[in-house]
Amino acid sequence: MSAGEYARLLEPLARLAATAGQRILATAPRDLDVRPKADRSPVTIADEASEAILHEGLARILPGVPVIAEESVAAGDRPEPGREFLLVDPLDGTREFLDGRPEYAVNIALVSNGVPVIGLIYAPAQGILYAGGGSEAVRASIPPGGELDRAKAATICARPRPNSLVVAVSRSHPDPATEKFVASLTVERRLIMGSSLKFAAIAEGAADVYPRFAPISEWDVAAGHALVAAAGGSMKTPDGNAITYGARARHFRLDGFIAWGGPPAG
Repeated sequence: MSAGEYARLLEPLARLAATAGQRILATAPRDLDVRPKADRSPVTIADEASEAILHEGLARILPGVPVIAEESVAAGDRPEPGREFLLVDPLDGTREFLDGRPEYAVNIALVSNGVPVIGLIYAPAQGILYAGGGSEAVRASIPPGGELDRAKAATICARPRPNSLVVAVSRSHPDPATEKFVASLTVERRLIMGSSLKFAAIAEGAADVYPRFAPISEWDVAAGHALVAAAGGSMKTPDGNAITYGARARHFRLDGFIAWGGPPAG
């Protein structure tokens, strides 16, 4: 993907993510209509309203590009990915949203030939956008419903890997295999957080590694993968292989990953 293509898409995609975030915040707690899905994860009116906005906006911004989105897939819609496709999580961190924590996000990723080339993570409760593509990663303040001011976007990058690591770990999805891996590391402290914002912590140098050894959906990961890579980090499967996206036959599921910040210092 060219730098020009990333520059062309960044502002409209940022505006769309902020619009979806505004809709999430506008949903009153009493109107959430919380229901369990087949995998027992919760879905709310806010998830569905955000996804509807994203579907409509992405059809305008990238017409003809298939959109693979969490709630649509849960309802049985599994489009063929094609060479290029979009992975969307309209409200990543629904449990945190329901618990009143600000650790939830809107995720949008553009995937080309199985590789995420643009990733946006928008945190509505904080009014912060993280975006990455190519070799550029940025953090920007955008109010819900607002627009990206490129002049005020700050470049971010993963920090060189220190001897003692800050490890980003999930607040809501602990698993024994991940815990065993963390125990093998020299750890300064754990950064406990919900949603894809853990990828943002890697990308801006606030954490050094984010491991997840349990299965996870592609739309939870792709935007963060693009962001981390653009910030100078890396992401592989737990056994060190490249991660590819678009596994329709597997219902767009991955077996886990390890996201690292920069290479070892010095």
